[in-house]
Formats: sequence, C-alpha cells, structure tokens
Amino acid sequence: MAFEDIYRSKRVFVTGHTGFKGSWLTQWLLELGAHVTGYSLPPPTNPSMFEQIGLQSKVKHIEGDVRDIAKLSAAIAEARPDFIFHLAAQPLVRLSYDQPVETYSTNIMGTVNVLDAVRVKARPCVLVIVTTDKCYENNEWLHGYREDDPMGGFDPYSSSKGAAELVVAAYRNSYFSDPKLGIQVATARAGNVIGGGDWALDRIVPDCVRSLDKGEAILVRNKTSTRPWQHVLEPVSGYLWLGACLSHPELSLFGDRLASAFNFGPELKSNKTVGELVDEILKYWPGKWLDKNDSNAPHEAKLLNLATDKAFHVLSWKPTWNFEKTIHATAYWYLNNLDKTEITKKQIFGYESEAKSLSIRWAE
Repeated sequence: MAFEDIYRSKRVFVTGHTGFKGSWLTQWLLELGAHVTGYSLPPPTNPSMFEQIGLQSKVKHIEGDVRDIAKLSAAIAEARPDFIFHLAAQPLVRLSYDQPVETYSTNIMGTVNVLDAVRVKARPCVLVIVTTDKCYENNEWLHGYREDDPMGGFDPYSSSKGAAELVVAAYRNSYFSDPKLGIQVATARAGNVIGGGDWALDRIVPDCVRSLDKGEAILVRNKTSTRPWQHVLEPVSGYLWLGACLSHPELSLFGDRLASAFNFGPELKSNKTVGELVDEILKYWPGKWLDKNDSNAPHEAKLLNLATDKAFHVLSWKPTWNFEKTIHATAYWYLNNLDKTEITKKQIFGYESEAKSLSIRWAE
C-alpha cells in the first residue's frame, strides 16, 4: 500500500480542506483509509473542487477561521488527531497587495494558533505545516533555493509565509524539542502547483480555463516569468510521505533530520515560462493568448526555482510526472465530462501506479 498504509484508520486534521490543494489532499487521505476532520472557511471559489467532488459528506466538516484560536483549539482537542496538515492560508500574491492585514493575520497568526493549540494540549501528533516556495528572499538566482537559504519576501504574501516558517522553527525549538512529547513538526515548501479543480482568480491555469471556456483569448501578464510548475499530486505526495516518515522515522536513513523544512518541486526540465505553459495547454484546448504585460502591475518574481536534493536524500522522494504529463492531466480534468470525483480518484490511482513503476519509495 502507498505510504506504508500508515494513514489507515488514523485521525487526520486538515486545515484549509475546502481549498484546491486541500481538496486533493483530503480525497487522497480518504482513499488511504484515514478519518478526516476538516477545518476551514467556506470554499473560496464558485465553483469549487470541494463541492464538485462532494467532500462535505465524506469528512467531519467544520467551518471556522484559523484566526479564531478558541474554536480552532476546541476542534483540534475534540478531533484528537494523529496527524495535522495545516494548509489554511490566504494564498494569492496579487490579493495580498489589496488585503495585507488579512494576509498577515491568516498566514502568520493562523500558523501560531495551530501550533499553540498543539502546545497546550501536548498530545503526541505529527504536524506538517505547508508554506510556499515564495518564502525565500528571492534574488532571481539561476540555481534553485535550498531549505537553509534566508527567508524573505517582496510582497505581503511571500513575506507572511517566510514569517510563518520562522514561527514554526521557534515553536519547534522552544516547545517540541523533547522527544518524550511525541510531537513532530516539519514545514513543506512547494513550487507553483497546478491541476484540475483550481478555480482561483489571478492564477494562470484557471484564468486559461475561464477564457477558453468562453471562447476568449487568454490574457497573459508575465509571459517570460519562469516557475517550477508541478501537478498538485506531486507536493501532496511529499506532504503525505513526510508525515508518514515523521511518525515512523525508521522509514528514512536520516530520521534525525525530519523535523525541519523540505522543498517539493518538479524536475529541472519543468521550470518553464508562463508563455510555454499556456502554449502547452492550447495543445489540448484550442484557442489563443495575448501578451498583456503591465509595467505598472504589482511586483511578482520573474525567476524562481527550487532545489529538492534534501527531499531526495532524506525522504527518497522525487517527482513522478514531467511537465507534459502534468499539463495533460490538468487539461483532462477540466475537459472531461465524467463525474469529477471519479476523475480525481482515477488520477490519484494513476499517479500512484506510475510512482510505483518508477520505484519511488512512498509508492512501493
């Protein structure tokens, strides 16, 4: 079984389960036999993957704000989780310019609240705190950022995630360093995640889908910006395997290095420009795009790559799908008229099968 069958019958608490990435993680956990409690605001988009695949009826669904520490703490205490995956966040760079206070309070204090709820109860569990590749001080380097590179961030979103990383490190050192507590905390930083079910505004794939569905040209802001594009199942497999290894350190040759930060990114060949991404999508969904670069638009990084050596050597994790497969799977999800739950399950099982054929450790 995938992930050593570690999640079967385990209690798993997921914040942000109504979001795009949270929905994929939650569905995969259900396929692995976990009992999931989700804590989140209502779905952030309409449509939403959460509603399209009917997750509300499959998990214990709690609508709540991670900034509400009393409600969050009570929910965690009642769930008594073996694992916590913290994904709840304000996830958009451009929106963070308009809503900086909400971005900082959600991304920083939301993380503080999750950690403090665990500190107060002091019940053994594993926490995987999801941040972003944008947490690094971006110097537009050609080489990939490594986990020990400085935190930073030009915009409110990026800097809030860098600050969240510092919060996690402080809590880990101050409260969770005693192994007798049985509380293991790690952070996970992923590249630009794409895949079916993303309906957010100001993200390139859902922008493409909306335009193509209307028969309109895709308006591309930053055609030359390079990103480490990866299918959503790539980082989610990393989160799940990191959580499994934290709970069973013997799965890694370097069990003493697990409670730390990990990058989960694609192979180097998947670092493509926005223009190349859109061209690849148009192979499956005919249309056109227009260059709408705006020199007065809010700052966004032009070049961003991740180094994943640590995940490879410590976790034996590596990406499964290349860029072309990622775009094919993404386009298939949106274009196929089959039930979205069945498409999602099919892609999870297909991804597991391909990872197993590549002898990737978590799938064996």
